[in-house]
Amino acid sequence: MKKLLTLFLVLPLLTTCERDDLCPESSPTTPNMIIDFVDNNILENSKNVFGLVVLGIDDPSVFPLNTSVPEDSNLRGVSGEDTNQIFLPLKTTEDQTHFILISEFEIDDNGTSDNLADDFFTGNQELVTINYTRNDVYVSRACGYKTIFVNTNVTIDQGTDGPWIFQTIPQNDNLIIEDETITHYTFSH
Repeated sequence: MKKLLTLFLVLPLLTTCERDDLCPESSPTTPNMIIDFVDNNILENSKNVFGLVVLGIDDPSVFPLNTSVPEDSNLRGVSGEDTNQIFLPLKTTEDQTHFILISEFEIDDNGTSDNLADDFFTGNQELVTINYTRNDVYVSRACGYKTIFVNTNVTIDQGTDGPWIFQTIPQNDNLIIEDETITHYTFSH
C-alpha cells in the first residue's frame, strides 16, 4: 500500500514537468539590414570601400561630424575597414535609423604625435537615413517576438565634402527586411 501511495504522490509531479524553454540559435531573430557595395560604373561588380567606419547616431543634426578627435574620443580606437558588405542594426523602437558612413577614415596627428589635442580625422562622410515600418512577429514561446521592417527606404545626405555613394538600389519594391541571408540594398560608389 505504501508503494501505491508513493506512486500516486510522485506521478503528478512527473506529469507536470515541462521541457526547458530555450530559444534555439537557429531560430529567426530581428534581422540586420544588409548592404552590398558595388562599382558605380558596372553595377554587377562588387567593390570594396576602403577605410570604412560606420557610426550609429540618434541625432542627424550632428552631421557632418566635427573632425577634431579629442583625447578621450571613442574614434581613437577605431580603424577603417576595407569591405564590400555591411550589416546595419535598425531600431526596433522607432521607424527611422541614422548612420554616418565615413570612407577613407584616418586619424591625422597633425605632425605632432605626442600632442593628441590637435588630432583630427579625415575621410568622406555620408548621412544614411533608413525609414521603415516595424511589425512584430511571434516566433515562439521561448524566443518571443522578432521585428521585421517593411516599406524600407534609404536616403543619403552627402554633406559638404562631395558624394562617395552615388546610388542606393533596393533589391525589390516595397522592401521587407525579415532575414539576414539576402542583400537588402546595394550602394554604388
